[in-house]
Amino acid sequence: MKTDSTQDDLAPAAYDEPVDRLEYDFGLNRRSFMQWLGAGLLIVVSPAPTLAQERGRQRDNNQPRTVAARLHLGKDGSITVLTGKVDCGQGGRAELTQAAAEELRVASDAVQLIMADTSLVPNDGITAGSRSTPSTVPLIRQAAAAARELLIDFAVKQWSVERNTIDVRDGKAVHTASKRSVSYADLARNEEAAKGLEQNIPSDIAVTPVKDWKTLGTSAPRPNRRDIVTGAHKYPSDIVRPGMLYGKVLRPPSFGAKLTALDPAPAKAMKDVVVIRDEQFVGVAAPTTLQAEQALAALAKTAQWERPPHPSSKELYAHLKQHTEGGVPSNPFAEELTKAKKALRQSYHVAYAQHAPLEPRAAVAEWKDDKLTVWTATQNPFGCRNELMRAFHLSEDNTRVVVPDFGAGFGGKHSGECGIEAARLARGASRPVCLRWTREEEFTWAYFRPAAVIEVEAGLDEQGAVSSWHFLNINSGNSGVETPYRLENKRSRSVNSAPPLRHGSYRALASTANNFARESFMDELAAAAGADPLEFRLAQLDHPRLRAVLETAAQRFDWKNRVKKKSPTVGVGLACGTEKGSYVAACVEIVVDRKENRIVVRHVCEVFECGAILNPANLRLQVEGAIIMGLGPALREEVRFEDGEILTDSFRSYQVPRFADVPELDIHCLNRTDLAPAGAGETPIIAIAPAIGNALFHATGIRVRTMPIRLPAA
Repeated sequence: MKTDSTQDDLAPAAYDEPVDRLEYDFGLNRRSFMQWLGAGLLIVVSPAPTLAQERGRQRDNNQPRTVAARLHLGKDGSITVLTGKVDCGQGGRAELTQAAAEELRVASDAVQLIMADTSLVPNDGITAGSRSTPSTVPLIRQAAAAARELLIDFAVKQWSVERNTIDVRDGKAVHTASKRSVSYADLARNEEAAKGLEQNIPSDIAVTPVKDWKTLGTSAPRPNRRDIVTGAHKYPSDIVRPGMLYGKVLRPPSFGAKLTALDPAPAKAMKDVVVIRDEQFVGVAAPTTLQAEQALAALAKTAQWERPPHPSSKELYAHLKQHTEGGVPSNPFAEELTKAKKALRQSYHVAYAQHAPLEPRAAVAEWKDDKLTVWTATQNPFGCRNELMRAFHLSEDNTRVVVPDFGAGFGGKHSGECGIEAARLARGASRPVCLRWTREEEFTWAYFRPAAVIEVEAGLDEQGAVSSWHFLNINSGNSGVETPYRLENKRSRSVNSAPPLRHGSYRALASTANNFARESFMDELAAAAGADPLEFRLAQLDHPRLRAVLETAAQRFDWKNRVKKKSPTVGVGLACGTEKGSYVAACVEIVVDRKENRIVVRHVCEVFECGAILNPANLRLQVEGAIIMGLGPALREEVRFEDGEILTDSFRSYQVPRFADVPELDIHCLNRTDLAPAGAGETPIIAIAPAIGNALFHATGIRVRTMPIRLPAA
């Protein structure tokens, strides 16, 4: 995966493709067909672009060529910045506002940010892959810097002075000698000068160097924090439209079940209830959620289903291996392995996990004159718009997606099925419809973090160094699959399988699973070599940035002394890794509770580095959140299923970390002002699980090679 900020990196396909999408096609109605046909010859029936065309258009949209495409200066002094990114709790609104304010030389509260309205903003791609910082921040900074230069040009022309005599501060260009000033509002009011906003952003525009930052590099708070705290902010589930109904969708009793019979009469007989059926899609719309639930219950009583066989979670890992595309690849270094002084072979298993966002999927859909507007929670507004276009055979101009700041995504809201369902209900009811998934629906019908089988083989030479390395991920992907260590004869790869559940992106994609297996196996190799886990890694680690976080974490944790203390109930472990251009290392202390037969994480020291830090307070929150979120799949989060039904469909049966699970945290972020900023939303999660597993081995000698990590039954 690239870590620079080239435009190819902005194409959302790299983070879109892991999502197992639900394809809808609700057909063309006569009016839509005639609109597409027009008065001429119909050459292409489907308006949906090919993948290559879609990527090309998105790359073009990712590069607004003019200042005005990214930034609007009002005659009243208002400053509005436009971005296709979303804020789902990760702090993007604050960071992107800071980026514009820094270059415009204004306070952050002088900037109004419009996010994720596909009819207004440029396509900045999906909000995923930790790409907002390295990709969108530079684009906004360049546009704002160009606007600042236009203000200077305007002042120079007004006063016939040299450019170097003008300073921009507090939103004004000030002539140092005469103290004269002009503002961005003055620029906007001058028609001739304002034409400069329509010019292309110079390719060589200079942005402010890190050493001169005044706004970036500070802990600016979230701009709309007051609305969030007071309840004034409208989340997608809070949107209300005139005449709006509330919808519910009939779900199958198990995965893959087909509807064979249905009697809609009892539901249709209910007052003000609309029943919509489109082949396998069945839903209702009613004036209240309660009425919609009652109508849905009436439909469910009459529904008959054909249920296909489905593997259970107990058969998961065998199923993945048996259904590997092209079979399980062999180790190309098998001969070297036979010559090794010691050879190790292990398999690691990673269970399905749910994203468990604060706000389940929600959408409001409204049709007006064959134009569709959907308000929804998605990390991929333009991708969601494209899904709506394909499902309803709409043109781009007739399809709008608006994404208010929403309650968490974690990679789980890349697809647009909730918006599509709401739109189908709204079209059938001829009224706006609000569709809110229940928590049970979120746990069952949203896609999951992929399960994985990871097989690793390596040999040690006479000196205890790794002589060959073969690493194979089955099913969950190649994100973070490459080893960061200096190894001879190495091969790391991933292969697809035919997974039993719908899976897709999750915080850090597959790198959490890959790092768990790799860092656990590195500890196993260290034990086989009779070496300290820290020293074993450092001996084969050349990368200076990864070495820096690992050495800093070990020093802060006092690894050399704590690892010498042996106890059957207290253990320490460490792990490190790199992904998406950032670097992390974690040291943990755990307590083995024999009475409750559980692992308690007591202390976590994590050191993280992502280049120059844009917002220190928000960065710390990202690292804290990643650690706490990572504790869940590391210790107990696991999707269990049987006969095509999810058994973990509530927070009672699927337990995410609670406040009582939060350990003592020692977080340290290295600020590399000499390096370009990288994203921080994902990488901090990848070190926590292997560090816990390694700590368990340190305390008990028990090696658990499955996530979640559980003690064997007493």
